[in-house]
Amino acid sequence: MKRDGRTLDHTTLEEFRLLALRRVKEGEKPSEVVKSLGMNRTSIYRWLKAASGRGKGERALASRPATGRPTKLTPTQRAQVFRWINGKDPRQYGLDFGLWTRQIAAMLIEQKFGVRLGVTAIGRMLARLGLTPQKPLQRAYQRDPQAIERWQRETYPGIAAVARANGAEIYFWDESGFRADTVHGKTWAPKGKTPVIDRPGQRQSISAASAVNAKGGFWFATYQGALNAELFIELLKKMMRGRSTPVHLVVDGLPAHKKANVREYIESTKGKLTMHVLPGYAPDLNPDELVWSHVKRTGVARNPLRAGEKLEIRIDQQLRDVRKNRALVRSFFKSPSVAYISDC
Repeated sequence: MKRDGRTLDHTTLEEFRLLALRRVKEGEKPSEVVKSLGMNRTSIYRWLKAASGRGKGERALASRPATGRPTKLTPTQRAQVFRWINGKDPRQYGLDFGLWTRQIAAMLIEQKFGVRLGVTAIGRMLARLGLTPQKPLQRAYQRDPQAIERWQRETYPGIAAVARANGAEIYFWDESGFRADTVHGKTWAPKGKTPVIDRPGQRQSISAASAVNAKGGFWFATYQGALNAELFIELLKKMMRGRSTPVHLVVDGLPAHKKANVREYIESTKGKLTMHVLPGYAPDLNPDELVWSHVKRTGVARNPLRAGEKLEIRIDQQLRDVRKNRALVRSFFKSPSVAYISDC
């Protein structure tokens, strides 16, 4: 097996060179020596030539310090750069931009350390630090971290405990809208020639609501227009129709979910349906959001409607396919953002 010298440290390589030189001096053929060491066939001849000069010998094969321009930042300074960028916002350091770029990083380094670096050097350093350019997730600044932590550590575990004691199921509810003229993702085309995707000229839109359960249960309905309290009640009645076990339903803070007539309907079920509201501005706590992400990523957005095809029919079929795939439904609960949810 051949060894790649580039993967070995300088000390090991030096030992290989010296061992090869000594074995050749003892009478072994260079080709046999290099073969037994697993090194490149031509390497040994370079070593022998280097050691053949007057007064050189084994000293010619000794390791030398690597050459190259020294870095302008010390290891401590580079570690500080990592701490500045990791999970932080440039505006926290008095800069007027909310996203990190190489130019912004270079500006901060010059301000703090008095060291000027080009964007190429900045890019290499950030890569060595394990930092890569990524599209950030967006979160509302109105989020209340304490309310979110309280929901994860106290509120939801309490809901789960009551549900287990009463033999109830927990479902997470959410709504979403779909349009026939939406295209997500990218496709391949010659450079400089933007590809064209055919789609229906007539606008079609449809809304859908769904409820998802950690054990793989899935319910959905489609409807036209925006959701109001009256429509929400009708959808809840459809979901509860024929159910023999109580349901704890977790919803977001949409105004239609919290109207007085909605509360009245829930009270009329006499404990068959109980509703809980997630903390505000925290859609990542709801696994049903991942249902919509999946449907939009794999459905009509990637495979536009054909002539005469109806969006409502396509979305209805997609959601039916989700309902049949219990393993897929359970996978939505494996996301780190919803790891707080117990399987009850």
